[in-house]
Amino acid sequence: MKILQIPVGFMQVFCYLVYDEVSGEGILIDPAGDEDGLIQLLKEKGVKLRYVVNTHGHPDHTCGNGKIIDATGAKVVMHTLDDQYFQRPESKGFARMMGFQPAPPADVRVEDGDELTFGNLTMKFINTPGHTPGSCCVLIDGNLFTGDTLFVGAVGRTDLPGGSFGELIQSLKTKIVTLPPDTVVWPGHDYGDRPFSTVKHEMKTNPYITDFMD
Repeated sequence: MKILQIPVGFMQVFCYLVYDEVSGEGILIDPAGDEDGLIQLLKEKGVKLRYVVNTHGHPDHTCGNGKIIDATGAKVVMHTLDDQYFQRPESKGFARMMGFQPAPPADVRVEDGDELTFGNLTMKFINTPGHTPGSCCVLIDGNLFTGDTLFVGAVGRTDLPGGSFGELIQSLKTKIVTLPPDTVVWPGHDYGDRPFSTVKHEMKTNPYITDFMD
C-alpha cells in the first residue's frame, strides 16, 4: 500500500492518495482543490481511481469531487447523514458563499462499520459524529484517516451547524482510543507539530483526550 499526503486548496486540506501498488487501484480522500494536479498525479502513478472518499461533507473537503469524478469515472463515497445534509439547497448556497464548488450527491452512501475494497485493500468506515453528524474516520491496514475529527494535538471545531462537542468527545472515547496504539493517524489539516501521528501519541499528548475524557 502506498500513501501520499497532499495539501490542496486555499484552506490547505490534506488530501490522501491511497493505492494498491499491485493492482494499481486507488482512492482519493478529500480532494479539496488543485484537481488538475491530482489528476496529473494519478496519471504519473498509473493509478486507476475507484473512489473519491469524503471524511465529511464540509465544502472545503468536497469541492473537488465533481471535477475528479468527471475526469476519472470514480464513485463518490460519503456517510448517509452528511450526504443528506450537504445536498440541501441552503448547504449548497453556503458552499458558494464560501467560494467553493458544491459537490454532487454521493454515489455510495455508507454507515458505521461498512467496508469497501479497492485492489487488494479494504477500507472500513468508522462514524465519528461531533464535527458533523456524518463525519467518518477511514481505517485501512492500520492507517486511520481522521478528516476533521482528530488533528495532531487538537480536534475539529464543533460550533458549526450539526456539530456537537459532547458527541465528538464520545467519538474519541469509543471509536478512536479503542484502536491499537500503533494505528497511524492521518489528519485532515496540518494543525499540529507534525503532519501525522499515532493513536498512542495522541492519547498521551492531545488535550482533548487527556483532559476531556473521563
